[in-house]
Amino acid sequence: MSSHPTGQCCSTIGSIHQGTPRGESVKIDGKIEGYLSRAQGDAHSDAAILFVPDIFGIWQNNQLVADAFAARGYTTLIPDLFNGDQLTVENAGKVDIMGWFAKGSDGNNPHTPAEIDPVIVSGIKHLQSLGFKRIGSAGYCIGAKYVVRHFKSGIDCGFLAHPSFVTQEELEAITGPLSIAAAETDSIFPAEKRHESEVILQKMKLPYQISLFSGVEHGFAVRGKETEKQEKFAKEQAFLQAAAWFDNYLV
Repeated sequence: MSSHPTGQCCSTIGSIHQGTPRGESVKIDGKIEGYLSRAQGDAHSDAAILFVPDIFGIWQNNQLVADAFAARGYTTLIPDLFNGDQLTVENAGKVDIMGWFAKGSDGNNPHTPAEIDPVIVSGIKHLQSLGFKRIGSAGYCIGAKYVVRHFKSGIDCGFLAHPSFVTQEELEAITGPLSIAAAETDSIFPAEKRHESEVILQKMKLPYQISLFSGVEHGFAVRGKETEKQEKFAKEQAFLQAAAWFDNYLV
C-alpha cells in the first residue's frame, strides 16, 4: 500500500478553527447533502474543486478550507460521504474507527467504497452540471483515497493531505498531476509509505509533488492548532501548496 489504513489518530479532533462559513447547503442528486462555496473575486469559470473530507465530514474546519479555495477563485463542493454519520466533536476519540467504517454508528450505515464511490461520482457530475469543465480535488485523510480512486471519473488534478487507506493499485491508476502534503509524525503515512509513493509516482511520469512538514501530526492540514505557531504555519502552507498546484495544473 502507499498508505496504511486509518487509525485512531484520524479521530482526534485537534483544534476547531475560528471563522464563519459563508457557503450554502445544497442537495446533490436530490438526496446527498453538500456544502457549496461559490468562487469569489477573480473566479475561474471553467474549473472547480471537489473537497473530499476526513471523517468529520461537513463541519466548521472543512467548510473554512473550502471557503479559502473559493476565495482563490474556485467554486468548491464538499459532499457528505457518510450519509449523515460523520464523527463529531462530542464522539471524537471514542469511536471504534474500523468498526465505524465497516458498519457505521448504528450498525447499518457502512462507509466503504461501495457506499462512498457513488457519492464522489455524483459530486463530480454536480460540478459539471454547473458548467465546470475541469475538476480538481483535494482529499484529506480518508478523503485522499477517493481522490485517487476517481481520476477515472473525471478528476483532472489532485491534492492529498496526510492520506490514509490508499492502495498501491489505486495510486498507480491516477491519470493526472498529484500533490501530497505529509506530516513528519504519521503512523498512517510514515516515511516508508512516502518513499513507496514517490517511487510509484516517479515511474508514472506524471507531475507530482510530495512535501513533508516537520513538527506536525496526521490531520494537521485541517485540524492543526491555530494557537501553535508551527502547526498554524504548516496548515497554512499545505493550503497554499494545494492552491498553487491547482493554479498551475488545473487552470
